[in-house]
Amino acid sequence: MIKVKPHPDYPPEEGRYIRGNDASPVAVAIILNCEADKIPIELVNLVRAGAESGAALSGTVQTENIGFEKIICNIVSNPNIRYLILCGPESEGHLTGGALKALMQNGIDDKKRIIGTKAPHPFLYNIPIEFIDRFRKQLTLIDLQFEGDPEIIKKAVWSCYQENSVKFRGYSLYDIGAYPEEPLSGKITWRVTMPWAQPEDDKEKEAMKRAKELLRKLTEKYKHKDH
Repeated sequence: MIKVKPHPDYPPEEGRYIRGNDASPVAVAIILNCEADKIPIELVNLVRAGAESGAALSGTVQTENIGFEKIICNIVSNPNIRYLILCGPESEGHLTGGALKALMQNGIDDKKRIIGTKAPHPFLYNIPIEFIDRFRKQLTLIDLQFEGDPEIIKKAVWSCYQENSVKFRGYSLYDIGAYPEEPLSGKITWRVTMPWAQPEDDKEKEAMKRAKELLRKLTEKYKHKDH
């Protein structure tokens, strides 16, 4: 199978992950459902299992917006990664696992909202649509959500490395080689701090415009008062 060099900037985004073999066909994402400084040893062991068994990247993901955008930027910069193993519990606040599965299955709408998810803030405003499309084409998602056994992750990673197809949990897995297009490189632009708070229609946009104009007039009024 063909392997290629990742982009020189790979992986462009920082995060809570371990970088492993750049030629590996698989990455591992463990859903984080707690504060970053209170990660239980069980989740740490899942991340380690991914890295130690040969994943290109193995780490945690917590949010259904910025978290996904970072994963997308990192993966599309390495065409060798063809599988993403999803594992760990669900995040009750973000519904991260469900949102990721919806993204892979349905994509996004014209407002860059993930289609078919009940997650509260599933917007991917800070990366190009090209990155999202490439992510979905490049990867096969291996759904092991709610699995807590590191050995299952190791077996999944091992299966993705095989020269000939092997059966694993209903998937036919093997190393199919690098995605046949150049790596993409880019970082999150942070155009929108809270994209879910942006107006969704003309009525909301007009209301926001009036509110901003009122705020401007009040600011000017109090500015003149001070002089």
